[in-house]
Amino acid sequence: MNTDLTYRLATKADLPKIVEMLLDDPLGALREKSESVLGEAYYQAYEKIRVDANQELTIVELNGEVVGTYHLTFIQYLTHQGGLRAQIEAVRVASSCRGQGIGKKMFHYASERAKEKGCYMVQLTTDKQRPEAIKFYKSLGYVATHEGMKLKF
Repeated sequence: MNTDLTYRLATKADLPKIVEMLLDDPLGALREKSESVLGEAYYQAYEKIRVDANQELTIVELNGEVVGTYHLTFIQYLTHQGGLRAQIEAVRVASSCRGQGIGKKMFHYASERAKEKGCYMVQLTTDKQRPEAIKFYKSLGYVATHEGMKLKF
């Protein structure tokens, strides 16, 4: 099997597939809407991401088929001598393609993209209810250095 992945920025036409991958997850199924027609909020969010030079919503393809997605945000800081860091979120591999090393390749590509932009680190958050994801991130060299907290409205 050819395992050469291609990466590109997401288009509006990719939104149904992205949301499908977000839904194909126990926690994502609680947050996303599984309607046959996507709500306008998804399209509005996509448009804001598309026009922001500090955000990249990426599609990953294998032989022309969408097999993954992730969202990189580049954050400028004053700390670390005015350093730039990347936040990776909404990482998903299509359920039919999991266990084939695609996620590892996606993270490698995202890290290289962050380096190209001048970032000094890539960071992520993950839900504590995802022990397999945490194990995977650790296998890639990510270290739990901080305790994350959220205040939802």
